[in-house]
Amino acid sequence: MAAKIIDGNAISETIRREIADETARIKDKAGRAPGLAVVLVGENPASQVYVRMKGKRSREVGFESLEFKRDAAISEEELLELIDDLNAREDVDGILVQLPLPDHIDEDKVINRIDPEKDVDGFHPVNVGRMMTGQDTFFPCTPFGVQQMLRYSNIDPAGKHVVVVGRSNIVGKPIAAILVQKKEWANATVTVCHSRTPDLPAVTRQADILIAAIGRPEFITADMVSEKAVIIDVGVNRVDDPSAKRGYRLVGDVKYDECAAKVSAISPVPGGVGPMTIAMLLSNTLKAFRKHTGL
Repeated sequence: MAAKIIDGNAISETIRREIADETARIKDKAGRAPGLAVVLVGENPASQVYVRMKGKRSREVGFESLEFKRDAAISEEELLELIDDLNAREDVDGILVQLPLPDHIDEDKVINRIDPEKDVDGFHPVNVGRMMTGQDTFFPCTPFGVQQMLRYSNIDPAGKHVVVVGRSNIVGKPIAAILVQKKEWANATVTVCHSRTPDLPAVTRQADILIAAIGRPEFITADMVSEKAVIIDVGVNRVDDPSAKRGYRLVGDVKYDECAAKVSAISPVPGGVGPMTIAMLLSNTLKAFRKHTGL
Protein backbone atom coordinates (compact mmCIF):
# COMPACT_ATOMS: atom_id res chain seq x y z
CA MET A 1 0.00 0.00 0.00
CA ALA A 2 1.34 3.43 -0.95
CA ALA A 3 2.07 5.84 1.88
CA LYS A 4 -0.37 8.56 2.85
CA ILE A 5 1.00 11.89 1.62
CA ILE A 6 1.17 14.55 4.33
CA ASP A 7 0.45 17.60 2.17
CA GLY A 8 2.02 20.70 3.70
CA ASN A 9 0.55 22.92 0.99
CA ALA A 10 -3.01 21.87 1.80
CA ILE A 11 -2.52 21.99 5.57
CA SER A 12 -0.87 25.40 5.48
CA GLU A 13 -3.68 26.73 3.29
CA THR A 14 -6.21 25.57 5.89
CA ILE A 15 -4.24 27.24 8.68
CA ARG A 16 -3.86 30.49 6.72
CA ARG A 17 -7.60 30.53 6.10
CA GLU A 18 -8.23 30.10 9.84
CA ILE A 19 -5.79 32.94 10.58
CA ALA A 20 -7.45 35.19 8.01
CA ASP A 21 -10.89 34.52 9.51
CA GLU A 22 -9.65 35.23 13.04
CA THR A 23 -7.85 38.39 11.91
CA ALA A 24 -10.98 39.70 10.21
CA ARG A 25 -12.97 38.98 13.36
CA ILE A 26 -10.79 40.87 15.82
CA LYS A 27 -8.83 43.57 14.00
CA ASP A 28 -11.70 46.09 14.05
CA LYS A 29 -11.85 45.74 17.82
CA ALA A 30 -8.15 46.57 18.03
CA GLY A 31 -8.39 49.43 15.55
CA ARG A 32 -5.58 48.00 13.46
CA ALA A 33 -4.33 44.85 11.77
CA PRO A 34 -1.52 42.64 13.11
CA GLY A 35 1.84 44.07 12.07
CA LEU A 36 4.76 41.88 10.98
CA ALA A 37 8.12 43.57 10.41
CA VAL A 38 10.64 41.66 8.31
CA VAL A 39 14.24 42.86 8.16
CA LEU A 40 16.36 41.85 5.16
CA VAL A 41 20.07 42.67 5.08
CA GLY A 42 21.96 42.27 1.82
CA GLU A 43 21.10 40.70 -1.51
CA ASN A 44 21.03 36.96 -0.78
CA PRO A 45 18.73 35.59 -3.53
CA ALA A 46 17.18 32.86 -1.37
CA SER A 47 16.52 35.34 1.44
CA GLN A 48 14.89 37.75 -1.01
CA VAL A 49 12.54 34.98 -2.18
CA TYR A 50 11.65 34.04 1.40
CA VAL A 51 10.96 37.65 2.36
CA ARG A 52 8.74 38.21 -0.68
CA MET A 53 6.74 35.08 0.13
CA LYS A 54 6.38 36.04 3.79
CA GLY A 55 5.15 39.46 2.78
CA LYS A 56 2.69 38.02 0.29
CA ARG A 57 1.26 35.53 2.78
CA SER A 58 1.04 38.20 5.48
CA ARG A 59 -1.04 40.48 3.26
CA GLU A 60 -3.26 37.58 2.17
CA VAL A 61 -4.39 36.94 5.76
CA GLY A 62 -5.01 40.64 6.44
CA PHE A 63 -1.77 41.58 8.22
CA GLU A 64 0.18 44.77 7.77
CA SER A 65 3.44 43.66 6.16
CA LEU A 66 6.39 45.96 6.90
CA GLU A 67 9.66 45.30 5.09
CA PHE A 68 12.95 46.91 6.06
CA LYS A 69 15.68 46.29 3.50
CA ARG A 70 19.21 47.32 4.37
CA ASP A 71 22.49 47.20 2.49
CA ALA A 72 24.92 44.41 3.38
CA ALA A 73 27.39 47.06 4.56
CA ILE A 74 25.11 48.18 7.40
CA SER A 75 26.97 48.23 10.69
CA GLU A 76 25.98 45.96 13.54
CA GLU A 77 25.12 48.99 15.67
CA GLU A 78 22.85 50.44 12.97
CA LEU A 79 21.00 47.13 12.68
CA LEU A 80 20.59 46.94 16.46
CA GLU A 81 19.20 50.48 16.45
CA LEU A 82 16.63 49.41 13.85
CA ILE A 83 15.61 46.51 16.10
CA ASP A 84 15.23 48.94 19.01
CA ASP A 85 12.97 51.14 16.88
CA LEU A 86 10.79 48.17 15.90
CA ASN A 87 10.62 47.00 19.51
CA ALA A 88 9.17 50.41 20.44
CA ARG A 89 6.60 50.63 17.63
CA GLU A 90 3.00 50.04 18.69
CA ASP A 91 2.00 48.90 15.21
CA VAL A 92 4.61 46.11 15.13
CA ASP A 93 3.56 42.86 16.80
CA GLY A 94 6.19 40.57 15.33
CA ILE A 95 9.80 41.07 14.26
CA LEU A 96 11.67 38.70 12.00
CA VAL A 97 15.28 39.24 10.95
CA GLN A 98 15.95 37.11 7.89
CA LEU A 99 19.01 34.90 8.33
CA PRO A 100 21.81 34.53 7.42
CA LEU A 101 23.29 37.94 8.16
CA PRO A 102 26.60 39.28 6.77
CA ASP A 103 29.69 37.91 8.50
CA HIS A 104 30.48 41.15 10.32
CA ILE A 105 27.18 41.04 12.24
CA ASP A 106 26.74 38.79 15.28
CA GLU A 107 23.47 36.92 14.68
CA ASP A 108 23.10 36.02 18.36
CA LYS A 109 23.43 39.65 19.38
CA VAL A 110 20.72 40.64 16.90
CA ILE A 111 18.34 37.87 17.99
CA ASN A 112 18.89 38.73 21.64
CA ARG A 113 18.01 42.37 20.94
CA ILE A 114 14.50 41.52 19.73
CA ASP A 115 11.80 41.95 22.38
CA PRO A 116 10.84 38.36 23.36
CA GLU A 117 7.18 39.38 23.10
CA LYS A 118 7.76 40.24 19.43
CA ASP A 119 10.07 37.32 18.66
CA VAL A 120 7.74 35.48 16.28
CA ASP A 121 10.64 33.38 14.97
CA GLY A 122 10.93 31.83 18.43
CA PHE A 123 14.73 32.15 18.55
CA HIS A 124 15.21 34.45 21.55
CA PRO A 125 16.78 32.63 24.53
CA VAL A 126 13.84 33.66 26.72
CA ASN A 127 11.40 31.93 24.37
CA VAL A 128 13.68 28.92 23.99
CA GLY A 129 13.75 28.61 27.79
CA ARG A 130 9.97 28.90 27.99
CA MET A 131 9.64 26.20 25.32
CA MET A 132 11.98 23.85 27.18
CA THR A 133 10.04 24.25 30.43
CA GLY A 134 6.62 23.87 28.82
CA GLN A 135 5.50 27.48 29.25
CA ASP A 136 3.34 29.38 26.79
CA THR A 137 5.61 30.96 24.19
CA PHE A 138 6.40 31.34 20.50
CA PHE A 139 7.68 28.05 19.11
CA PRO A 140 10.31 28.19 16.33
CA CYS A 141 8.33 28.11 13.11
CA THR A 142 9.69 24.99 11.40
CA PRO A 143 9.41 22.66 14.43
CA PHE A 144 6.00 24.17 15.21
CA GLY A 145 5.02 23.41 11.62
CA VAL A 146 6.08 19.79 12.02
CA GLN A 147 3.89 19.41 15.10
CA GLN A 148 0.93 20.98 13.32
CA MET A 149 1.40 18.71 10.29
CA LEU A 150 0.97 15.77 12.64
CA ARG A 151 -2.03 17.40 14.31
CA TYR A 152 -3.89 18.27 11.10
CA SER A 153 -3.13 14.78 9.76
CA ASN A 154 -4.56 13.26 12.97
CA ILE A 155 -1.26 11.54 13.74
CA ASP A 156 -1.00 11.83 17.51
CA PRO A 157 2.59 11.51 18.79
CA ALA A 158 1.40 10.64 22.30
CA GLY A 159 2.97 7.38 23.39
CA LYS A 160 4.89 7.07 20.14
CA HIS A 161 8.63 6.76 19.68
CA VAL A 162 9.77 9.83 17.73
CA VAL A 163 13.27 9.69 16.30
CA VAL A 164 14.76 13.01 15.23
CA VAL A 165 17.75 12.82 12.91
CA GLY A 166 19.61 16.11 13.35
CA ARG A 167 20.40 18.25 16.38
CA SER A 168 20.34 21.81 15.08
CA ASN A 169 19.13 24.69 17.23
CA ILE A 170 16.59 25.57 14.54
CA VAL A 171 14.89 22.19 14.07
CA GLY A 172 16.31 19.12 15.80
CA LYS A 173 16.56 20.31 19.38
CA PRO A 174 13.32 22.34 19.45
CA ILE A 175 11.14 19.66 17.85
CA ALA A 176 12.39 17.22 20.46
CA ALA A 177 11.56 19.74 23.20
CA ILE A 178 8.09 20.36 21.78
CA LEU A 179 7.08 16.73 21.32
CA VAL A 180 8.34 15.52 24.70
CA GLN A 181 6.15 17.97 26.64
CA LYS A 182 3.23 16.79 28.74
CA LYS A 183 0.72 18.46 26.43
CA GLU A 184 -1.72 17.71 23.63
CA TRP A 185 -0.11 16.63 20.36
CA ALA A 186 3.07 15.83 22.26
CA ASN A 187 3.71 13.27 25.05
CA ALA A 188 6.11 11.33 22.84
CA THR A 189 9.22 9.40 23.74
CA VAL A 190 11.90 11.23 21.78
CA THR A 191 15.34 10.09 20.63
CA VAL A 192 17.66 12.64 19.00
CA CYS A 193 20.26 11.18 16.63
CA HIS A 194 23.07 12.81 14.71
CA SER A 195 26.16 12.08 12.64
CA ARG A 196 27.97 10.44 15.56
CA THR A 197 25.16 8.13 16.61
CA PRO A 198 26.46 4.53 16.48
CA ASP A 199 24.49 2.23 14.16
CA LEU A 200 22.05 4.97 13.19
CA PRO A 201 19.83 2.68 11.02
CA ALA A 202 19.17 0.45 14.03
CA VAL A 203 17.78 3.50 15.86
CA THR A 204 15.77 4.95 12.98
CA ARG A 205 14.09 1.59 12.37
CA GLN A 206 12.59 1.86 15.86
CA ALA A 207 10.76 5.08 15.00
CA ASP A 208 7.01 5.32 14.90
CA ILE A 209 7.57 8.88 13.67
CA LEU A 210 10.86 9.76 11.99
CA ILE A 211 11.75 13.44 11.58
CA ALA A 212 14.63 13.88 9.14
CA ALA A 213 16.48 17.17 9.64
CA ILE A 214 20.13 16.38 9.05
CA GLY A 215 20.71 18.48 5.92
CA ARG A 216 22.01 15.67 3.70
CA PRO A 217 20.21 14.93 0.43
CA GLU A 218 18.35 11.62 0.39
CA PHE A 219 20.22 10.42 3.48
CA ILE A 220 17.34 8.33 4.87
CA THR A 221 16.79 5.21 2.76
CA ALA A 222 14.14 2.50 2.87
CA ASP A 223 16.34 0.09 4.83
CA MET A 224 16.49 2.69 7.65
CA VAL A 225 12.73 2.79 8.32
CA SER A 226 9.98 0.42 9.38
CA GLU A 227 6.80 -0.23 7.45
CA LYS A 228 4.66 1.37 10.16
CA ALA A 229 6.68 4.60 10.22
CA VAL A 230 5.47 8.13 9.59
CA ILE A 231 8.19 10.28 8.01
CA ILE A 232 8.38 14.07 8.21
CA ASP A 233 11.14 15.31 5.89
CA VAL A 234 12.45 18.72 6.93
CA GLY A 235 15.40 18.81 4.53
CA VAL A 236 15.59 21.03 1.47
CA ASN A 237 18.66 20.30 -0.65
CA ARG A 238 19.68 21.27 -4.17
CA VAL A 239 21.09 18.46 -6.30
CA ASP A 240 22.41 18.84 -9.82
CA ASP A 241 20.00 17.72 -12.52
CA PRO A 242 20.89 18.62 -16.13
CA SER A 243 17.39 17.61 -17.25
CA ALA A 244 15.78 20.24 -15.03
CA LYS A 245 15.10 23.74 -16.37
CA ARG A 246 17.28 25.38 -13.71
CA GLY A 247 19.93 22.67 -13.78
CA TYR A 248 19.01 21.40 -10.34
CA ARG A 249 16.11 19.94 -8.40
CA LEU A 250 15.07 20.06 -4.75
CA VAL A 251 15.14 16.92 -2.65
CA GLY A 252 14.70 16.25 1.02
CA ASP A 253 16.78 14.36 3.52
CA VAL A 254 14.77 11.24 2.65
CA LYS A 255 15.02 9.10 -0.48
CA TYR A 256 11.39 9.76 -1.21
CA ASP A 257 10.32 7.19 -3.80
CA GLU A 258 11.71 4.13 -2.08
CA CYS A 259 10.59 5.23 1.39
CA ALA A 260 7.10 6.23 0.20
CA ALA A 261 6.67 2.71 -1.16
CA LYS A 262 7.32 1.26 2.29
CA VAL A 263 6.12 3.53 5.11
CA SER A 264 2.60 4.44 6.26
CA ALA A 265 2.82 8.22 5.72
CA ILE A 266 5.38 10.69 4.42
CA SER A 267 5.75 14.42 3.70
CA PRO A 268 7.14 15.41 0.29
CA VAL A 269 9.85 17.91 -0.65
CA PRO A 270 8.90 20.41 -1.89
CA GLY A 271 5.35 20.87 -0.62
CA GLY A 272 5.78 19.50 2.88
CA VAL A 273 7.33 21.33 5.80
CA GLY A 274 8.31 24.45 3.81
CA PRO A 275 4.81 25.99 3.48
CA MET A 276 4.14 25.17 7.12
CA THR A 277 7.03 27.32 8.30
CA ILE A 278 5.45 30.48 6.91
CA ALA A 279 2.02 29.47 8.22
CA MET A 280 3.48 29.16 11.72
CA LEU A 281 5.13 32.57 11.41
CA LEU A 282 1.67 34.00 10.74
CA SER A 283 0.22 32.03 13.63
CA ASN A 284 2.87 33.38 16.00
CA THR A 285 2.26 36.93 14.75
CA LEU A 286 -1.48 36.64 15.37
CA LYS A 287 -0.71 35.32 18.85
CA ALA A 288 1.58 38.30 19.53
CA PHE A 289 -1.12 40.66 18.25
CA ARG A 290 -3.70 39.17 20.59
CA LYS A 291 -1.29 39.50 23.53
CA HIS A 292 -0.47 43.12 22.71
CA THR A 293 -4.11 44.15 22.23
CA GLY A 294 -5.62 41.98 24.96
CA LEU A 295 -8.01 40.33 22.51
